[in-house]
Amino acid sequence: MQDTTKRTIPLSNRLAQLAAEARRRAEIAPPGVQRESLLKAARLSETASHIHDWISLPGPKTPR
Repeated sequence: MQDTTKRTIPLSNRLAQLAAEARRRAEIAPPGVQRESLLKAARLSETASHIHDWISLPGPKTPR
């Protein structure tokens, strides 16, 4: 079964929102495992956004 739901917010925007929310929650979390997990989630979302932007570009896909 395929998901035919139309997304109204672009993936890169959703990933940026996830990263911002994780960073916001990490700011108020006490130092420890939870804070580090939130910061890692933010970094992963930002990396995924950069990869999405990169593969969305026209032309050859050579790393810089």
